[in-house]
Amino acid sequence: MAKKNFKELFDPKESKWGGISFPMFLAALVVVAIVVYVPFGLDKEGNPGSFLRPNFLIMFSALAVFGLLFGEIGDRIPIWNDFIGGGTILVFFMAAVFGTYGLVPENFMKAVNIFYGKQPVNFLEMFIPALIVGSVLTVDRKTLIKSISGYIPLIVIGVIGASAGGILVGLIFGKSPMDIMMNYVLPIMGGGTGAGAVPMSEIWSAKTGRPAGEWFGFAISILSIANVFAIICGALLKKVGEAKPSLTGNGELIIDNSKEAIRDKEVDVKPELTDTTAAFILTGVLFMVAHILGEVWESLGIGFDLHRLVFLILLTMFLNIANLVPDRLKAGAKRMQTFFSKHTIWILMAAVGFTTDVKEIIAAAAPSNILIALAIVLGAVGLIMLVARKMKFYPVEAAITAGLCMANRGGAGDVAVLGAADRMDLMSFAQISSRIGGAMMLVLGSLMFSAFLK
Repeated sequence: MAKKNFKELFDPKESKWGGISFPMFLAALVVVAIVVYVPFGLDKEGNPGSFLRPNFLIMFSALAVFGLLFGEIGDRIPIWNDFIGGGTILVFFMAAVFGTYGLVPENFMKAVNIFYGKQPVNFLEMFIPALIVGSVLTVDRKTLIKSISGYIPLIVIGVIGASAGGILVGLIFGKSPMDIMMNYVLPIMGGGTGAGAVPMSEIWSAKTGRPAGEWFGFAISILSIANVFAIICGALLKKVGEAKPSLTGNGELIIDNSKEAIRDKEVDVKPELTDTTAAFILTGVLFMVAHILGEVWESLGIGFDLHRLVFLILLTMFLNIANLVPDRLKAGAKRMQTFFSKHTIWILMAAVGFTTDVKEIIAAAAPSNILIALAIVLGAVGLIMLVARKMKFYPVEAAITAGLCMANRGGAGDVAVLGAADRMDLMSFAQISSRIGGAMMLVLGSLMFSAFLK
């Protein structure tokens, strides 16, 4: 495959801007700029209006144009593309800068928030379920069963490595091991923001009687720093896999040398559009069932939450293990997954970036905090890579899923890390880390706050 270059981007005979030529892309860019920036009329509150209609199609296309602009450029910057993550990471960081420093209007930011993570659109709840169902259904049944027993212990090993790394560097800066565990390791390895830092701050508040914001403010800052390191490490692990092929399964997590292992069934069965449509409908129905189970679980008041995505993973695993899904439908699910993971990733990265506050990262950017956060991330990655092969996992994929996807900001962090590592097919394992691993950290946090806080 020929290496990408800047010259081809501006050749009118080429179609390197997401499949369209430079003149067509330039025209689309002008239209998006007019829709986003040009004031027109008044809105319902009497404020200056615009041409922006914040529906799914308009936001999808606007974010796509933004993503293509910086994504295609990022994929052609030599050092950035080779070591930082290419277009995927440049889209994320540029969107974060635009959002944080008000380089786009407020009405556009509100529309992005709805498109990305709020009802009635919430593109993230379309993207992640499509990846989960597509990836879990096409894993060989025997391989999937083997992974269940080994993956949770791998997460625990990652937490041990993260704790050791953080405590070791923390001692250099005069911080106690318990301070490192409660204020650094717990928020970083806790499953993200919404499912991790937020409920953990409430647990902290309940134990101390002080406002949750006291703990959360620092937690979200240190988590943001670790999230950046996790994304960069994802890109670096991709390069490690390319340099040392023996360390990677090229997107496969589990080492399985048995002849029975069959992967990517779409190679044998070519799906029709009806198969892909059926898979998308199946994904929606499974997500409905998962949501019902999540709501029922919460109503029982058991003491810890199981996110609906956890139930979605379990449901899809059951369908695969019980062999209840025809091969054609599995092939359609894989095609659906490929569409989202390969062709909409820059759209989602743009949306994630616009909702990321760069100032949160800057606020906690003291040298000691940066080094401690880095040590936690590297500690998780290092220990996992040391033991992964003995546990029948490929070291690179194990470090990405059980390590980096524990040390990021949950669902959005999973997308960013897997995008940087070019391992979007591992979304199901990333979600196990963020959800089940995050639930384990909530339990640990509750025990530690109860034992060591007054």
